[in-house]
Amino acid sequence: MKTALITGANKSIGFEVAKQLAQKEHYVYLGSRDLQKGEEAVAKLKALGLNNLEAIQLDVTAQDSVSSAATTLGQKINSLDVLINNAGISGGFPQSPTEIDTGVIREVFETNFFGPIEMIKKFLDLLKKSASPRIVNVTSGLGSLTLHSDPSWKYYAVKGAAYGPSKTALNAYTLVLAHALKETSFKINVIDPGYTATDFNQHRGPGNVEDAARFVVKYALLGNDGPTGRFFSHDFEGKDNESPW
Repeated sequence: MKTALITGANKSIGFEVAKQLAQKEHYVYLGSRDLQKGEEAVAKLKALGLNNLEAIQLDVTAQDSVSSAATTLGQKINSLDVLINNAGISGGFPQSPTEIDTGVIREVFETNFFGPIEMIKKFLDLLKKSASPRIVNVTSGLGSLTLHSDPSWKYYAVKGAAYGPSKTALNAYTLVLAHALKETSFKINVIDPGYTATDFNQHRGPGNVEDAARFVVKYALLGNDGPTGRFFSHDFEGKDNESPW
Protein backbone atom coordinates (compact mmCIF):
# COMPACT_ATOMS: atom_id res chain seq x y z
CA MET A 1 0.00 0.00 0.00
CA LYS A 2 1.34 3.41 -0.96
CA THR A 3 1.79 6.08 1.70
CA ALA A 4 0.79 9.74 1.80
CA LEU A 5 1.32 12.63 4.20
CA ILE A 6 -0.90 15.71 4.16
CA THR A 7 -0.32 18.85 6.20
CA GLY A 8 -3.32 20.69 7.60
CA ALA A 9 -5.41 17.58 7.08
CA ASN A 10 -7.80 17.72 10.02
CA LYS A 11 -10.42 19.81 8.18
CA SER A 12 -11.64 21.32 4.92
CA ILE A 13 -9.83 20.43 1.69
CA GLY A 14 -7.00 18.61 3.48
CA PHE A 15 -9.49 16.36 5.25
CA GLU A 16 -11.28 15.54 2.01
CA VAL A 17 -7.96 14.85 0.26
CA ALA A 18 -7.11 12.39 3.05
CA LYS A 19 -10.47 10.70 2.59
CA GLN A 20 -10.10 10.36 -1.16
CA LEU A 21 -6.52 9.06 -0.99
CA ALA A 22 -7.55 6.52 1.64
CA GLN A 23 -10.34 5.41 -0.69
CA LYS A 24 -7.69 4.93 -3.37
CA GLU A 25 -5.79 2.49 -1.15
CA HIS A 26 -3.15 4.78 0.28
CA TYR A 27 -2.15 4.67 3.91
CA VAL A 28 -2.67 8.31 4.85
CA TYR A 29 -0.99 10.28 7.61
CA LEU A 30 -3.05 13.32 8.56
CA GLY A 31 -0.73 16.06 9.72
CA SER A 32 -2.39 18.33 12.27
CA ARG A 33 -0.93 21.10 14.41
CA ASP A 34 -3.35 20.02 17.15
CA LEU A 35 -2.99 16.25 17.52
CA GLN A 36 -6.39 15.88 19.20
CA LYS A 37 -8.10 17.50 16.21
CA GLY A 38 -6.15 15.20 13.93
CA GLU A 39 -7.28 12.17 15.89
CA GLU A 40 -10.88 13.38 15.77
CA ALA A 41 -10.60 13.70 11.99
CA VAL A 42 -9.25 10.15 11.75
CA ALA A 43 -12.13 8.91 13.90
CA LYS A 44 -14.63 10.51 11.48
CA LEU A 45 -13.02 8.76 8.54
CA LYS A 46 -12.83 5.43 10.32
CA ALA A 47 -16.54 5.74 11.04
CA LEU A 48 -16.95 5.70 7.25
CA GLY A 49 -15.12 2.39 7.08
CA LEU A 50 -11.69 3.76 6.21
CA ASN A 51 -9.06 2.27 8.48
CA ASN A 52 -5.87 3.07 6.58
CA LEU A 53 -5.34 6.42 8.28
CA GLU A 54 -3.37 7.83 11.17
CA ALA A 55 -2.96 11.27 12.74
CA ILE A 56 0.45 12.81 13.35
CA GLN A 57 1.29 16.01 15.22
CA LEU A 58 2.73 18.44 12.71
CA ASP A 59 3.20 22.19 12.93
CA VAL A 60 4.91 23.27 9.72
CA THR A 61 6.12 26.49 11.33
CA ALA A 62 8.06 24.64 14.05
CA GLN A 63 11.26 22.91 12.94
CA ASP A 64 11.21 20.61 15.98
CA SER A 65 7.70 19.45 15.10
CA VAL A 66 8.63 18.77 11.47
CA SER A 67 11.80 16.94 12.48
CA SER A 68 9.91 14.86 15.03
CA ALA A 69 7.26 13.94 12.46
CA ALA A 70 9.94 12.91 9.97
CA THR A 71 11.62 10.73 12.60
CA THR A 72 8.31 9.17 13.60
CA LEU A 73 7.34 8.34 10.02
CA GLY A 74 10.83 7.04 9.31
CA GLN A 75 10.28 4.48 12.06
CA LYS A 76 6.90 3.45 10.65
CA ILE A 77 7.44 3.32 6.89
CA ASN A 78 10.23 2.52 4.45
CA SER A 79 9.25 5.19 1.95
CA LEU A 80 6.83 8.07 1.41
CA ASP A 81 5.03 8.15 -1.92
CA VAL A 82 3.03 11.37 -1.66
CA LEU A 83 3.63 14.62 0.20
CA ILE A 84 0.90 17.24 0.01
CA ASN A 85 1.78 20.61 1.49
CA ASN A 86 -1.75 21.80 2.16
CA ALA A 87 -1.49 23.76 5.42
CA GLY A 88 -1.96 27.47 4.88
CA ILE A 89 -3.19 30.70 6.45
CA SER A 90 -4.52 33.90 4.90
CA GLY A 91 -3.31 36.45 7.43
CA GLY A 92 -6.72 38.11 7.30
CA PHE A 93 -8.01 40.65 4.82
CA PRO A 94 -7.71 43.43 3.76
CA GLN A 95 -3.93 43.45 3.34
CA SER A 96 -2.99 46.96 2.29
CA PRO A 97 0.62 46.99 1.03
CA THR A 98 1.17 50.38 2.67
CA GLU A 99 -0.52 49.68 6.00
CA ILE A 100 -0.08 45.98 6.77
CA ASP A 101 2.08 45.04 9.74
CA THR A 102 5.16 43.30 8.37
CA GLY A 103 4.77 40.81 11.21
CA VAL A 104 1.60 39.54 9.51
CA ILE A 105 3.49 39.06 6.26
CA ARG A 106 6.22 37.12 8.07
CA GLU A 107 3.63 34.94 9.81
CA VAL A 108 1.89 34.09 6.53
CA PHE A 109 5.19 33.29 4.83
CA GLU A 110 6.22 31.04 7.73
CA THR A 111 3.23 28.78 7.09
CA ASN A 112 2.68 29.13 3.35
CA PHE A 113 6.26 29.34 2.09
CA PHE A 114 8.89 28.33 4.61
CA GLY A 115 6.69 25.56 6.00
CA PRO A 116 6.54 23.59 2.73
CA ILE A 117 10.29 24.06 2.21
CA GLU A 118 11.02 22.67 5.66
CA MET A 119 8.64 19.75 5.01
CA ILE A 120 10.30 18.89 1.71
CA LYS A 121 13.80 19.06 3.14
CA LYS A 122 12.95 16.89 6.14
CA PHE A 123 10.97 14.27 4.19
CA LEU A 124 13.09 14.19 1.04
CA ASP A 125 15.02 11.08 2.06
CA LEU A 126 11.80 9.12 2.59
CA LEU A 127 10.39 10.40 -0.69
CA LYS A 128 13.55 9.38 -2.57
CA LYS A 129 12.97 5.80 -1.43
CA SER A 130 9.65 5.72 -3.30
CA ALA A 131 9.56 4.37 -6.84
CA SER A 132 7.25 7.23 -7.86
CA PRO A 133 7.45 10.15 -5.41
CA ARG A 134 4.93 12.95 -5.79
CA ILE A 135 4.95 16.39 -4.18
CA VAL A 136 1.91 18.64 -4.40
CA ASN A 137 2.27 22.19 -3.12
CA VAL A 138 -1.19 23.64 -2.70
CA THR A 139 -1.23 27.17 -4.06
CA SER A 140 -3.81 29.74 -5.11
CA GLY A 141 -4.77 31.54 -8.28
CA LEU A 142 -3.86 34.66 -6.31
CA GLY A 143 -0.24 33.59 -6.68
CA SER A 144 -0.24 34.16 -10.44
CA LEU A 145 1.54 37.39 -11.38
CA THR A 146 0.29 37.09 -14.95
CA LEU A 147 -3.35 36.97 -13.89
CA HIS A 148 -2.85 39.72 -11.32
CA SER A 149 -1.62 41.90 -14.20
CA ASP A 150 -4.73 41.25 -16.30
CA PRO A 151 -7.63 43.65 -15.55
CA SER A 152 -10.05 41.22 -17.23
CA TRP A 153 -9.28 38.46 -14.71
CA LYS A 154 -12.31 37.85 -12.48
CA TYR A 155 -10.22 38.10 -9.30
CA TYR A 156 -8.11 41.03 -10.48
CA ALA A 157 -9.30 43.28 -7.63
CA VAL A 158 -8.51 40.69 -4.94
CA LYS A 159 -5.02 41.75 -3.96
CA GLY A 160 -3.15 41.57 -0.69
CA ALA A 161 0.37 42.07 0.60
CA ALA A 162 0.75 38.73 2.40
CA TYR A 163 -1.32 35.81 1.12
CA GLY A 164 -0.92 36.16 -2.65
CA PRO A 165 2.81 36.94 -2.47
CA SER A 166 3.38 33.91 -0.20
CA LYS A 167 1.85 31.69 -2.87
CA THR A 168 3.84 33.41 -5.63
CA ALA A 169 6.99 32.60 -3.66
CA LEU A 170 5.84 28.98 -3.20
CA ASN A 171 5.26 28.72 -6.95
CA ALA A 172 8.77 29.99 -7.65
CA TYR A 173 10.35 27.57 -5.17
CA THR A 174 8.41 24.65 -6.67
CA LEU A 175 9.65 25.51 -10.14
CA VAL A 176 13.25 25.52 -8.93
CA LEU A 177 12.79 22.28 -6.98
CA ALA A 178 11.21 20.48 -9.94
CA HIS A 179 14.11 21.56 -12.13
CA ALA A 180 16.65 20.31 -9.59
CA LEU A 181 14.96 16.88 -9.54
CA LYS A 182 13.98 16.69 -13.22
CA GLU A 183 16.24 13.72 -13.92
CA THR A 184 14.56 11.67 -11.19
CA SER A 185 11.17 9.98 -10.88
CA PHE A 186 9.75 12.91 -8.86
CA LYS A 187 6.66 14.73 -10.09
CA ILE A 188 6.38 18.11 -8.35
CA ASN A 189 3.66 20.65 -9.11
CA VAL A 190 1.76 23.56 -7.61
CA ILE A 191 -1.98 22.99 -7.56
CA ASP A 192 -4.72 25.54 -6.97
CA PRO A 193 -7.90 23.72 -5.86
CA GLY A 194 -9.95 26.78 -6.75
CA TYR A 195 -12.05 29.22 -4.76
CA THR A 196 -13.70 26.72 -2.43
CA ALA A 197 -16.19 27.23 0.37
CA THR A 198 -14.26 26.46 3.58
CA ASP A 199 -13.56 27.94 7.01
CA PHE A 200 -10.56 29.61 5.35
CA ASN A 201 -12.82 32.11 3.54
CA GLN A 202 -15.92 32.00 5.76
CA HIS A 203 -17.47 29.61 3.23
CA ARG A 204 -17.74 32.28 0.54
CA GLY A 205 -16.15 30.28 -2.27
CA PRO A 206 -18.40 28.86 -5.00
CA GLY A 207 -16.60 25.51 -5.15
CA ASN A 208 -17.05 22.47 -2.88
CA VAL A 209 -14.40 20.53 -1.00
CA GLU A 210 -15.11 17.28 -2.83
CA ASP A 211 -14.29 18.73 -6.24
CA ALA A 212 -11.36 20.73 -4.89
CA ALA A 213 -9.85 17.66 -3.26
CA ARG A 214 -10.41 15.57 -6.38
CA PHE A 215 -8.36 18.12 -8.33
CA VAL A 216 -5.51 17.93 -5.80
CA VAL A 217 -5.59 14.13 -5.69
CA LYS A 218 -5.33 13.97 -9.48
CA TYR A 219 -1.84 15.43 -9.30
CA ALA A 220 -0.86 13.40 -6.26
CA LEU A 221 -1.47 10.26 -8.34
CA LEU A 222 0.25 11.27 -11.58
CA GLY A 223 1.67 8.48 -13.70
CA ASN A 224 5.30 8.32 -14.71
CA ASP A 225 4.50 10.26 -17.89
CA GLY A 226 2.84 13.07 -15.96
CA PRO A 227 3.98 16.71 -15.87
CA THR A 228 6.37 18.23 -13.36
CA GLY A 229 7.23 21.82 -12.53
CA ARG A 230 3.81 23.10 -13.64
CA PHE A 231 1.01 25.23 -12.21
CA PHE A 232 -2.53 23.87 -12.49
CA SER A 233 -5.65 25.68 -11.31
CA HIS A 234 -9.16 24.34 -10.93
CA ASP A 235 -10.39 27.90 -11.59
CA PHE A 236 -8.41 28.44 -14.78
CA GLU A 237 -10.23 27.46 -17.95
CA GLY A 238 -7.24 27.14 -20.24
CA LYS A 239 -5.96 23.90 -21.74
CA ASP A 240 -5.65 21.17 -19.10
CA ASN A 241 -6.32 23.83 -16.42
CA GLU A 242 -2.70 24.94 -16.71
CA SER A 243 -2.39 28.38 -15.22
CA PRO A 244 0.10 31.08 -16.23
CA TRP A 245 2.70 31.86 -13.58
